[in-house]
Amino acid sequence: MSSNPVAETVASLMPRARTELGELVAFKSVADFDQFPKSESEGAANWVADALRAEGFQDVALLDTPDGTQSVYGYLPGPEGAKTVLLYAHYDVQPPLDEAAWTTPPFELTERDGRWYGRGAADCKGGVIMHLLALRALKANGGIPVHIKVIAEGSEEQGTGGLERYAEEHPELLSADTIVIGDTGNFRLGLPTVTSTLRGMTLVRVQIDTLEGNLHSGQFGGAAPDALAALIRVLDSLRAKDGSTTVDGLAAHATWDGLSYDEEQFRQDARVLDGVELIGSDTVADRIWARPAVTVLGIDCPPVVGATPSVQAGARALVSLRVPPGVDATEATKLLQSHLEAHTPWGARVRTEQIGQGQPFSADTTSPAYTAMADAMAIAYPGQEMQYAGQGGSIPLCNTLAALYPQAEILLIGLSEPEAQIHAVNESVSPEELERLSVTEALFLQNYAGN
Repeated sequence: MSSNPVAETVASLMPRARTELGELVAFKSVADFDQFPKSESEGAANWVADALRAEGFQDVALLDTPDGTQSVYGYLPGPEGAKTVLLYAHYDVQPPLDEAAWTTPPFELTERDGRWYGRGAADCKGGVIMHLLALRALKANGGIPVHIKVIAEGSEEQGTGGLERYAEEHPELLSADTIVIGDTGNFRLGLPTVTSTLRGMTLVRVQIDTLEGNLHSGQFGGAAPDALAALIRVLDSLRAKDGSTTVDGLAAHATWDGLSYDEEQFRQDARVLDGVELIGSDTVADRIWARPAVTVLGIDCPPVVGATPSVQAGARALVSLRVPPGVDATEATKLLQSHLEAHTPWGARVRTEQIGQGQPFSADTTSPAYTAMADAMAIAYPGQEMQYAGQGGSIPLCNTLAALYPQAEILLIGLSEPEAQIHAVNESVSPEELERLSVTEALFLQNYAGN
């Protein structure tokens, strides 16, 4: 990184950032309170609130959102007449999955091979630290030139919409001229990237019942309708022979005209086993950024160990459907539910239930804020130009903010580059990426204030 006072300040703050991220990662802040103590999420929320207070933020508050979680808000006034920038991150995390599969404990930040490992290190507790580093660097180099609002969400990973509904009920709270969402990532480690589109998401639970109770497969198998077999048939109907998503009535042929994604590079990033084909057709970018994608997240059925010779009376699954910009997630949910019901065989009883949803998002990349971000990235990443990419995931709040504040410019950056392996075991963050993006954000705020 070229010599720059802001960059030098951020570099000097990295040991403190390591300590703070370790403190934040230690909270098991999964917003599934049936499996994880609510006190862990409350502890993480209070940590963020205390950090904001220590930086001089005013009106710091723990917002009780309608889904039973808390988001942390704070306001830091800038010069009179300055623009207002909202900085977003979330402190809740995905469950650790199989803790035994982690090389080091998931809730203990551990340095290994130049990366920091721990659940939430990149997604998105690292985003909280990124915002703090940027603001500290500005305070040490002439002050913060804009009004700053920070919102740290407590249930982004659950998709339960608490902060979206709170924002709709308090529309003045998060109003800003520009919004920086710190929850995406560079396309490649060291390649500065803004995310211009997000796929939306819907979650549907499907339950199939065929019998009043399980039956002995030797006595009844062959004629008694098996609910698990019916469920397998239904789930298989969601994919074409090449593995592409097929939901009745849902368009699935759009193309992506931005940054390309080399197929071999994708295989490496996704850790696809040798000899196993990718699913779908056309370019990788088309498949992951411009088209719908269905994933079976889980199936309730007897495990292999301890299974009995039984015909199953009931079975259920949780199905995720990602949808690209231009597709309404509410309509896609209806299509998915109709498809599941229509493809259930043998007259089996079927029930579907939507349990989460987020709309897709597309940003206006022609705005002045994008110019300010490009200039900042050119300094933080010498020799590189800012790239535009899509994101397969969804951040439901984006569309809510775009609807509430149609004049606001929204930019998406973050630490979740492919090597971070977010949502998987052994999630990690690159400290160099954290450093460069913190410099980027600080310089962006300076540039934006001068526009």
